[in-house]
Amino acid sequence: MGSTGAIGRREEWAASWERLTALPLTVFSLVFLAAYAAPILEPQLSSAWITVCRVTTFTTWLVFWLDMAVRFILHAQRRRFLREHLFDLAVLLLPMLRPLRALRLVTVVLSLSRRTEAWVRGRLGIYVAATTVLLVGVASLAVLDAERHAPDPSITNYADALWWAAVTITTVGYGDFYPVTTEGRLVAVGLMIGGIGLIGFVTGSLATWIVDRVSGRDRHPAATAEDVAALRQEIAALRQQLDPAEATRPVDPVTPPVQPARTPAPDG
Repeated sequence: MGSTGAIGRREEWAASWERLTALPLTVFSLVFLAAYAAPILEPQLSSAWITVCRVTTFTTWLVFWLDMAVRFILHAQRRRFLREHLFDLAVLLLPMLRPLRALRLVTVVLSLSRRTEAWVRGRLGIYVAATTVLLVGVASLAVLDAERHAPDPSITNYADALWWAAVTITTVGYGDFYPVTTEGRLVAVGLMIGGIGLIGFVTGSLATWIVDRVSGRDRHPAATAEDVAALRQEIAALRQQLDPAEATRPVDPVTPPVQPARTPAPDG
């Protein structure tokens, strides 16, 4: 009994920590994204600003690590926690390797996506649209960061990177721009996988909406309680005009009409 109570308290602590850190982690995600994007979008930044951006990204990265560590400590079933968060842990570990540093943005996408899901719960279309825009924007930054200084690059500015990301996530694939580095190709693979799910959902939802709209043209809306009440009032008003004495009798629209009694046929 005591063990069950302790587990319950730890689960409450973990839930309280997640509620407490939801907004701050969202802010840190946005700060991380801004600090990561600034040197990419503005290559002529001064060395001082570049240092500020690097310190900011490193600090926010430590915050994500701290959050993961606290959640692990508070969780009652730690092995289960590790099994359920292997991907998050890998995303935190792998960017320490230089060729995989773009994976840092995956944590930002996951964090913002979870917050968006909580804010627009019940509005799946808005959630998917926001996630798609976020994914395209982040992938554009990551591929430009990887490709800009590569030998003979195909993607050299953010406009080209944004066009490439939009073409890739929609699986169109014109081939006019393409990554040539290993890191850029890893970004492309992630964008393709994410695009298959998101674009498939959008296409399916749009087709369902069109079918519902077309099939609903031949349907008559069911009578509501307000319609029935209005009809009863009209019947009462007509009765009062025809026979004031009958106006006080309650209206019963569901009473079936009285059928005349059938006279049995005489025996022949």
